[in-house]
Formats: sequence, structure tokens, C-alpha cells
Amino acid sequence: MGVVPILTITLGVAMGIVAGATPGLSPSMGVALLVPFTYAMSPTLALILLVAIYIAANYGGSITAVTINAPGTPSSVVTAFDGYPLTKKGKPGLALGVSLVASTVGGIIGTLILIFFSGPLARFALKFHPAEYFALAIFGLTTVASLGGKNWIKAFIAAMFGLLLNTIGIDPISGVSRFTFGISFLYDGFALIPALIGLFALSEIFKQLESGDFTSQQVEAGKQEWPTASAYWKLKNTIFRSSLMGTIIGIFPGAGATIAAFISYDVAKRVSKHPEEFGHGSLEGVAAAEGANSSSVGGALIPLLTLGIPGSASTAVLIGALMIHDLTPGPQLFISNPDIIYGLLASLLFANIILLALGFFGSRLWIKVTTIPKTVLFPLIFAVSIIGSFAVRNSFFDVAACLAFGIFGWILRRYNYPVAPIILGMVLGNIAETNFIRAIMMGGWTVFFTRPLSLGMLVVAVASFAVPLIQARKQKTSS
Repeated sequence: MGVVPILTITLGVAMGIVAGATPGLSPSMGVALLVPFTYAMSPTLALILLVAIYIAANYGGSITAVTINAPGTPSSVVTAFDGYPLTKKGKPGLALGVSLVASTVGGIIGTLILIFFSGPLARFALKFHPAEYFALAIFGLTTVASLGGKNWIKAFIAAMFGLLLNTIGIDPISGVSRFTFGISFLYDGFALIPALIGLFALSEIFKQLESGDFTSQQVEAGKQEWPTASAYWKLKNTIFRSSLMGTIIGIFPGAGATIAAFISYDVAKRVSKHPEEFGHGSLEGVAAAEGANSSSVGGALIPLLTLGIPGSASTAVLIGALMIHDLTPGPQLFISNPDIIYGLLASLLFANIILLALGFFGSRLWIKVTTIPKTVLFPLIFAVSIIGSFAVRNSFFDVAACLAFGIFGWILRRYNYPVAPIILGMVLGNIAETNFIRAIMMGGWTVFFTRPLSLGMLVVAVASFAVPLIQARKQKTSS
């Protein structure tokens, strides 16, 4: 690996840690904000930079979760369960050390599984008929909706809205104009990146401006007492098990680091010899959460690279980045651009090692990110958002769209509607629509039910949609 890729990875890891450690900035926001600035880079370097940010941001969220009980990312909420109690006991170094090592090991395990299984999966996916791609997209959509928990209806509505947005513009097959209202800017539909930046970054700023809280938190790093080698060794089973679970959960479209962290934490507590320590400063709890959320990155990249299906909000952003560089994610990418795939896989392993080094030597520095005044941070993020939106197509319409999506996202957040399903709806909608039409043209309406794999995925999709309905009805009946 050359000097430039190594420097790119190091830069990406540093920016990712900062993004993750900054409350209000999520991994998907960090990646989305930097996408427009990769235009001038080669596709390989651009992808390496963005994936390094993605990996590091998942770890960065644990820093503020441990030190000030303010998770920088949704997945690091679980880390705070035991990390912050350790800080209150005067042992933040223990939690930070376990978090860092578990994140690194989890990231490496997820990457190794990606390396060994992405090739066979890609070869398998090459045999996919458009009917299977359509069924897979529907499965991804229903999974997103069902993961909304008690708010599954709102998550489903948001996903459907994303699908509707995707219909604006010229029909990709027939060439018919849809919902453009004579506005020429809408002929190509809404660009994905301005929508991403608006929904994730600007809506969060608007929400925090509404709260009127501009105070920054002063953090005391405390004693940097790191765990001993024997302490790490005792956690090996927890880290290994959580990393495997995180990778597997990350593979499923719509699942992600947050779900992986919650499930792995629950399993770790059930099998632990000291379950009473969970919630009060258990190192097993920290290791389970961080191992799972970091390994989910490798899992989420498997469907992205092999099938072109995003496994998380961050990988949905990465799809946009790939398309910007004229790369179509999916099995053909392994044939048309193997150099990019293998360069990416190598950089993933290297990024985890860089993450270990930067996390170990820069822990005090990363904590300082939380002290940046919001009066400085918010204008900075706003300016980067506007510049990034304009840079997509040098269009002021995209800037206006970004602002509109930001305001719309802020309104949705006020009423507890998740915004991530909108993006996944926009991305998966294009896959579903195109392959739906192709499948019908190739085999008629019955093709979805005569192909076993397509039928199986549709059945699973229906089950994913029906389970929340049944559970909600049972809870309503019992109450």
C-alpha cells in the first residue's frame, strides 16, 4: 500500500473519530458531509476515505458516551450503559480502553468475514434474476419499517415517502415525465446527497437551535488507567461473540450498528457470570456493545458490495458516493473494478489498525471535541452542508433542496418520525422499480412467484411486515 492511501486512511480515521465524538453528528452524517469533497479524488481513494470515516465514527461515538454520557452516535447509547458508570467511579480509562480494543477487534473480524464471504456471495448474486433483486429490495424496505419498534408505523410511512420521492423525474424505462410539474430541475429527480445532508445534518442543527441550548460541555479526561492484558483476555469470548453477531446483523438491510449493539449487549448479559454488574460499570457490557457496532460495518458492506443493497444509513450514503464516481455497486463491480474492491478490503484492515493507534495516543485530544462551542460548531456544519450540496451538480436548486429537506427533517423529528427510512426508501425504490419492470418484461406477473428464491424472499418480507402488526395487536389486547 502506497503513502497516499495510508495518509488518506489516517485522515479518514481522524475525521471519523471527530465526527463520531461530536454529539449530533452520526457516522452517516459524517460520511454524507464529506462525499462532495471526494469528486476530485480517484474512485479508490474516495471510497477508502469514506469507509475509514464510517469505521472510525462508530468508535468515536463511544468517547462521549463514556466520558459525559452523551453518545455521539445512536449505537453508542448502549456503550453508555456501563461506560459512564465506570467514569463516575473514576475509571474512564478502563471503559475507553475496552471500547477501543473491542472496536478494533470487532472491525477486523467484520472485515475478515467480508473478505472471505463477499466473493462467493457476489458470484451467487450474479445469477440473480431481476425478480430476486425486486424481492430483495422489498425485503429491505419491510425490514426498515419493522425496525421502528413502537414507532414502526412512522418508520414505514417514512420509507413509503422515500419511495414516492423516488418517483419524481423521468421514468427510467418508459421516459415518461412524472410529478415534475413542468419544472426542469425536477426532470432528474432529487439528488441523493443534498437530501441526505438536509435530512441528517441540517435537521439536527434546526432541532438543537429550537431547544436553545448552546452550552458546550467541559470534560475532564480523568486518569488514563488502561485495562491490563489479563482484563482484555477475560473479555475475549464476549468480544468474539459480539463481533460475529454484529457482522451477521449488519448484513441484513435495515439492521445496523444500533440494533447489533442492543442485541449483543442483551446476549452478553444473559450468558455472563456476573449479570448484576451490567448497567453499573461492567466491562463485558462495554465490550459487547462496541464489538457489535464496529463489526456491523463489515457486515453492512457485504450486501452493499455484492448486491448493491445498503445495510445501514451510512452504506446508503456510500451508494451515492459510488454512483458519483460512476461505479454501480453489485456483483458486476467485482468483475468490472476488482482493483477497487481489493483496495477497499485491504484498506479496511489497515483502517482498524490506524484506529487503534489514533484512539490510544489521542484519547485526550478526541475528548476536547466535545468542548467546541455550539455557536462555532453549528455555523461550521451549516456552511459545509451548503457547500457540499452545491458541489454535487454546481446547482443552486440542490442547495434549495438541501434546505427544504433540512426543514422537512426537522419537522419529522419533532413528531418522532425517523428520517433514515426516507433515504433507504429513495435508494431501494430505484432498485425495486427498475427490477420490477424488467422482471415483468422478461417473465410476466407470475415470475415473482415461480422463482423459488424470489418467492422465499417475498415471504420473509411479508413476515417482517406482519410481525410488528401482530405484536402491536397482542400488546393492545393484553393492556
